[in-house]
Amino acid sequence: MTKGRYPYPDDEFDVVDGSVGPRGVHRAPRSRWSRVWPFLLVLVLFPALAYGVVNFLYSWEGNSSPSASQEPVGEPVGDEGAADEGAADDGAAQDGAADEAGDDAAADEEPAQQEPEQPPAPVVDKSTAVRVLNAAKVSGLAGKTATKLTTAGFASVDSDNYTGAATTVSGVYYATEDQAATAAEVATTLGISKVELSTAQSPSGITVVVAKDYRS
Repeated sequence: MTKGRYPYPDDEFDVVDGSVGPRGVHRAPRSRWSRVWPFLLVLVLFPALAYGVVNFLYSWEGNSSPSASQEPVGEPVGDEGAADEGAADDGAAQDGAADEAGDDAAADEEPAQQEPEQPPAPVVDKSTAVRVLNAAKVSGLAGKTATKLTTAGFASVDSDNYTGAATTVSGVYYATEDQAATAAEVATTLGISKVELSTAQSPSGITVVVAKDYRS
């Protein structure tokens, strides 16, 4: 609405003092510096504050954490030392178990069976003295038997009559153990089955008693 059409008379508010500038909400235009400096302040102040906070946090964390140089060198700390000792004990236990297992395995192994030593082969000594005694009371039986032994290779053979207790069983008797093989050879040659160690029948050497059962 224009002033010419305004129906009301002028009051104190309509009178304008020309000596003063605008009042109320009317402000003078701001300069360029006044518009720029808040932004500059933010750009400078915010990075500075951020840098200070970061340095403070970094220094605080460094002081609160234990320094590696404060720990004793070469000494286990806390659970690590116990773990190392436990590992060493476990290693020793495993070594001991391995040694015991090796000992048990060695004990379980049967010793190699050694073949029994074979006794030396019997030695027939045909130079051993042999006496042939006639207990059958058959003339010439002892001499005939002695000749049979001489023919078989026996070098010292003589004959005579038997004067001991009466017997009907022929036998070959020897005086010592080392004559057993020779006495067995005499018995085989003559076909006599009875062979005995008897110093009563044969005080020395080998004695052959031919009785009625002897077959020449």
